[in-house]
Amino acid sequence: MRTVWTRNGPASMGSRSLSPEDAMKREQIFGVIAAVICVLVVAASIEGYVRLVVDNGMQFDLEMFKYARDVKVISPDPLIGHVHGPNRTAHLMGVDVATNSKGLRDREIPYERTPGTLRVVMLGDSGTFGWGVRPEQTYSKLLEGMFAEKGLKTEVVNTGVGNYKTIPEIEYFLTEAYKYSPDLVVVSYSFNDAEILPPHHAPNVFQRNCLSCVFITGRFDTLLRRFSARPEWSEYYLGLYQDGKGAGWLESKEYFKKLRDYCKERGIGVLIANIPEIHDVQHYKLQSITDLAHKMADEYGFEFVDSLDWMRTVDSPKLWIAPGDPHPNVLGHQFIAQAIFSKLYPMAQAVQKPQSIKSD
Repeated sequence: MRTVWTRNGPASMGSRSLSPEDAMKREQIFGVIAAVICVLVVAASIEGYVRLVVDNGMQFDLEMFKYARDVKVISPDPLIGHVHGPNRTAHLMGVDVATNSKGLRDREIPYERTPGTLRVVMLGDSGTFGWGVRPEQTYSKLLEGMFAEKGLKTEVVNTGVGNYKTIPEIEYFLTEAYKYSPDLVVVSYSFNDAEILPPHHAPNVFQRNCLSCVFITGRFDTLLRRFSARPEWSEYYLGLYQDGKGAGWLESKEYFKKLRDYCKERGIGVLIANIPEIHDVQHYKLQSITDLAHKMADEYGFEFVDSLDWMRTVDSPKLWIAPGDPHPNVLGHQFIAQAIFSKLYPMAQAVQKPQSIKSD
């Protein structure tokens, strides 16, 4: 301890008492530091609990978070928003996911046509992508097998991406998937396709790693819906359309016009395949949305099929990937494939190329 000399004699620097104001400031600083440490300890404990206990690989919101983090990348086209990164791998919702060199969850399919082979481009969202099922179990690949049974070699290019809506799907086709030169295009139309998505931004380091944030946000949203602070899922989806006057639906129709014009000019057949919300297929609440999509298809000269007609006799939970995740499971994909094939095969028979299509 240093000693200094003052007018009153020697004094120790370390023994100088603090003023009341300085003492209060020191206590406040220590209080803030203690509070921050407590918050960090609690946050770390919650994060550890979610990672070690909650995350069993089958929690819908956590798996979607990993999907966005590990597979998706920001698209330079703001209308598309996001795409799959090429050659990405992940294990999501109990199954392995891999993208090819073009970012599709499919085998490598060149842009160039394979002689003597029908080609179909499948547009859609996470259902088309095959959320929770293996690639060979998706309705895109099931369709290839169904065509093969009819003696028709077919390539179905699966361009499905989770969280896509009508506008990104058609924009992706018009800027990228058209390169596959398809004979037929199938648009898997979902009840939420009239949503207008906000601009996409790359997540920061914190957003890419906070599983507990995703978990808490999801549970908070569930509580709000349970206590009517937010609309029920059916009310929300119906509100997107407003009996055909919703802004998102009207904008989606404009993009369907672009698809119609492109495909009509090139002789490409288009099928709109309605993919229902499968919370309750026996007491379906979104029929008015299906009716709008069907009316639009008729107006624009598209074929239309409603896969709900193949599902109505099944208990809804038997169609789900997991409790709390009503994406179609293997059985659901089989029903959707059957529905699509019922319309797509006659369309294929009418296609002039290739010439080897045989009738029943």
